[in-house]
Amino acid sequence: MPIPMLVIYEPDERGWRKVGFGGQILGTAYRFSDIAELLRQAGMENAEDFDLTQGEFVQWRGGGPETWEESTP
Repeated sequence: MPIPMLVIYEPDERGWRKVGFGGQILGTAYRFSDIAELLRQAGMENAEDFDLTQGEFVQWRGGGPETWEESTP
């Protein structure tokens, strides 16, 4: 069984990013540290220790961890 993918979606017009895990939206991150909190609320132990910046498990859309404003084409 494949590992659920963590997806951090492109920033909206406010710079906020939806966070999805295993095909479900966990919530909205307003800054990088919110992602670990959303994972913790979803039941992930030690979510704050998980490397959110790279790896097969994490997919950043519309910019990486440093991007918190709307993407423009």
